[in-house]
Amino acid sequence: MQDFSNKVAVITGGSSGVGRSLAFALGRLGAKVAVGDVDRNAMAQLRSDLAAERIEAIVEHCDVTSADSLNALAEKTAATFGGIHLVFANAGISAGESGAMWEYSQKDWQWCLNVNLWGVINTINAFMPRLVAANQEAHFVVTGSGNGALLVYPDQPIYTATKAAVHAITENLHYQVTAAQSPVKVSALFPGPHVVDTGLFNSGRVRPQELKKDIEGNASGISSVDDMKKMAAQWGIELKTTHPDEVAQMAVEGLRNNAFWLLATTPETEQKIRARAQMILSRETPVANVVGA
Repeated sequence: MQDFSNKVAVITGGSSGVGRSLAFALGRLGAKVAVGDVDRNAMAQLRSDLAAERIEAIVEHCDVTSADSLNALAEKTAATFGGIHLVFANAGISAGESGAMWEYSQKDWQWCLNVNLWGVINTINAFMPRLVAANQEAHFVVTGSGNGALLVYPDQPIYTATKAAVHAITENLHYQVTAAQSPVKVSALFPGPHVVDTGLFNSGRVRPQELKKDIEGNASGISSVDDMKKMAAQWGIELKTTHPDEVAQMAVEGLRNNAFWLLATTPETEQKIRARAQMILSRETPVANVVGA
């Protein structure tokens, strides 16, 4: 998709982080933007900031764990702007798990699966029929993670499991629209190449009451990128980070090339991906510091 002018882009989880950056990146290129989110404070700020830049947009409450909520967003977007050309299934959370997985609360599993996995499924079901039926140039983008899709980090098994499943769904969706000779393109977006400075580590702010932890707090002890930096510094490590605006720019450039892989890597990450592939082909027993952390 070379020209984003007057295209309509829907972004779930769009009031903060990568989603917010995508809204501005596309809006500044002339796109009309529809954002869905559950964080009402962030939504109000985004609505004001988009208006200040005269970006044509709607910001709606949308819970991706609800098929009805996503269908309502699809209907409101189509009614407001007359069509839909880009969909970013971007909403995602981290359960903040730590320790042995057999000791996790079932609520952690349920919440993360509901948002990260069912959120993508629900977004596909709400928007793909519309995109396919329109039979015109369009793009469906799923925000995944190298943690799960490409590598397996041992300290976030719930998050990793959801992102592994999400990538399998994304790649299969690509194969299916290609086989159908549909003009709709599918892309997998991997924020990076370093830790992205978003609200992912503070996901508890939008955790539903019925799935609240029995004991409040983030089990990992990390509630922000700053926390990660401090923890890394204790080990003499300078943690590198990536701004969400950089991710959005990388995504836009990839979409211009109709790329499936919207992915930025470091030499270290590429080496770990190769090591993991070699480990599988050699039937070697997995070693965490080789293929993950």
